[in-house]
Amino acid sequence: MSPDFYISNFEKPLWEEEEDVLVEDDIGSGLSAHIIVYNDDFNTFEWVIECFMAVLKHTHEQAEQLSLIIHFKGKATVKSGAKDELVPLCEALLERGLSAEVISGE
Repeated sequence: MSPDFYISNFEKPLWEEEEDVLVEDDIGSGLSAHIIVYNDDFNTFEWVIECFMAVLKHTHEQAEQLSLIIHFKGKATVKSGAKDELVPLCEALLERGLSAEVISGE
């Protein structure tokens, strides 16, 4: 098997995955923070998907996949980038009733 062989997260059973992150590839750009969104018992899937599309500019498919990951795993990284760019996005998600935070990291 070639070292370039790639298995997407959707080809592995859920119990073998450690963490799912659906963000645009941005390798080498100095990403320094992440928006984490947590599961709750009051926001609908439709509302979460709408928020991700409006605020984070995700496609419907990305937003839907992230909402399912959050539902089943309890949280997911929904956007990575420079902290100063992510804080306003996180605030917009919070204003819409989602449970989110910006964390610093690699």
